[in-house]
Amino acid sequence: MYGSLTSMQNSAPANSIDRVIVDAILAGRIAAGTRLGEQSLATLFSVSRTVAREALIRLEARGIVQVSARRGWFVIKPSFEEAQEVFQARQAIEMGILLAVHRLRPEVVEKLRAHIVHEREAIASGDLEARSFLLGDFHVCLVEALGNRVLPDILRDLTARTVLISALYQSSHDATVSCDEHEAITDALAAGDLRQAADLMVSHIGNVEAGLTRAKDDDPLTSLRQALKLSKTGE
Repeated sequence: MYGSLTSMQNSAPANSIDRVIVDAILAGRIAAGTRLGEQSLATLFSVSRTVAREALIRLEARGIVQVSARRGWFVIKPSFEEAQEVFQARQAIEMGILLAVHRLRPEVVEKLRAHIVHEREAIASGDLEARSFLLGDFHVCLVEALGNRVLPDILRDLTARTVLISALYQSSHDATVSCDEHEAITDALAAGDLRQAADLMVSHIGNVEAGLTRAKDDDPLTSLRQALKLSKTGE
């Protein structure tokens, strides 16, 4: 159902490596700051180091990884301010695409309802990877169902960044609540109320953002400070 680093082809082009890495981020298997070695990827995907590097360069251009001249390639670790910008971008894109729809085909709602069934199954089974992937992929599924060929890849990357952000800043937004909100959006679409669906989408993304805390970003020494049982200066 979703990409896995253990289910790759023996020989994968750079764009396939891109997709597997992004899907692994969506599933929560790759965290912010993870090092992605060129040679390690080349070995895992049975490709040349050049092909692996091409994939990483593509991911860098898409804002998923960054490179350090001395240390290599790493999955991005967004600041709290960057996190806010990602949520703003998603709200603008997803509200815009819903308001731009002129005619909603019945199969769009059918596809989304089927997706929500899978979400609930993953939540009920405790499959954290499937849950994370499916909750994020709902948004990609929506734009794909609407027939837009440009936005799915853009939205997949933004959603992957949202997953990284939620892990970094301890999102408290419950998976069941997210799934319920997806269903409310789908119900509005089924009723033909695109304005309501757009408003619900903006509210949904805003609710996820509201569940973040910037505590980790404010004090990068938090983990070590707690381990040493030290307090902040002035406390």
